[in-house]
Amino acid sequence: MESRTGFLISQIKQVQSRIFQRLLQESGVEEFNGPQGHILYVLWQKDEVPIVELSQKTGLAKNTLTAMLGRMEEQGLIGRRSAEFDKRQSLIVLTEKARALQGKYDEVSRKMNEIFYRDFSEKEVEKIDQFLDRILLNLEQSERSSKSGKEE
Repeated sequence: MESRTGFLISQIKQVQSRIFQRLLQESGVEEFNGPQGHILYVLWQKDEVPIVELSQKTGLAKNTLTAMLGRMEEQGLIGRRSAEFDKRQSLIVLTEKARALQGKYDEVSRKMNEIFYRDFSEKEVEKIDQFLDRILLNLEQSERSSKSGKEE
């Protein structure tokens, strides 16, 4: 049985991205775009993150992330500082400007969730989250096994 899941996830991601950008604009958020918001979201959860970790958590390739971080630094959203334990390692840190934007981002995310789950019961939302967690776990396990040279 062939599944359309991959195609559907790709379509959802594209449409979600367009709607999220529109919601940012409607909410008066001009300081960052949707992809930059994803980076900020990760940093709001844990500040002072190495680029490698940020790449893993955002799913962005390191070269793509590096270019985006450069623009975000120019916009005054992030800064860089050396790690205390290893001066060669650069940590990405939030600026006060970025910290002040978290409330606006949270409001846009809340609106996005309302759109995502319109007409779903709480039980259905729980099930969707459980299924997506399982898919993510499967993908992460496969990724880890391919990095270690083993096939699943």
